Amino acid sequence: MAYIIATDSGCDLSPATLSEWGVISADLTFRFDGEDQEYSNREMSPKAFYDKMRAGGISRTSAVNREIFKELFRPALEAGDDILYIGFDSGISTTSEQGIAAAKELAEEYPDRKIIAIDTLCASGGQGLLVWLTINRKKAGATLDEAAAFVQNLCPSIATWFTVDDLVYLKRGGRVSAAAAFAGNLLNIRPVLHVDDEGKLINMFKMRGRKASLSSLVDQYIKLGSSIGTDGKVTGSAADGVPYVINHADAAEDAALVEKMIFEKTGRKAEFIADVGPVIGSHTGPGIIVLSFSTKER
Repeated sequence: MAYIIATDSGCDLSPATLSEWGVISADLTFRFDGEDQEYSNREMSPKAFYDKMRAGGISRTSAVNREIFKELFRPALEAGDDILYIGFDSGISTTSEQGIAAAKELAEEYPDRKIIAIDTLCASGGQGLLVWLTINRKKAGATLDEAAAFVQNLCPSIATWFTVDDLVYLKRGGRVSAAAAFAGNLLNIRPVLHVDDEGKLINMFKMRGRKASLSSLVDQYIKLGSSIGTDGKVTGSAADGVPYVINHADAAEDAALVEKMIFEKTGRKAEFIADVGPVIGSHTGPGIIVLSFSTKER
């Protein structure tokens, strides 16, 4: 049976890219304080979004509800296709929970169709990397069940590490105190964080300066990166590097620098470099760099 891969905008892949890859996607939304208009990443470019944040705008995000997911899934089901939904980290958002609930309801409505919905416990580039790798498995002939098993095996082995450029945005989200944000910015401290096994954001290191924080991301890739088997299980380290992607929030030069540092050590380029969209960027601000790759341990 034919199947469609679905995801949501937590994956930080642009609508144009997802359309090109044949992936359907549900949009989380955001709204700036003091404004009535609600946006999705289809309606405001990342550049415009981060310029607005730099000018003082404060953005709030909303998860996708199950009715939106049902509207997204139903046309594919009506056309006779099955669906594999690769969802946004439930440790950060309720979006995947709503996608899973929608899938269960539609399974009763379309008993001849199959819908597999997965909470990846991944976000941003980690989720995007899962989508990209699953597309490749589908192109290689993987059935729906094989592709779903690939995702489920690989989810716990996707590492997402990141660093931010201004602590004020983490302060707004409650990740650091006001005093820590003030002192950190004053002393040029740049935290390095990652997504843990439960999908939570964990502060790992405090680096002095932007270059040091970017180098720390590369160090984690070199130390932890592991190759992926066709079943989605990691198989060990690789001298020539393992699949990785980089996302950035209006910081293309720094993203290119991270790729350059990895290339100099391994000879491997990123699978792709993409923007951090407004949904993730609302909580991290401009300047975030995200490095996602396969690993034995997050």
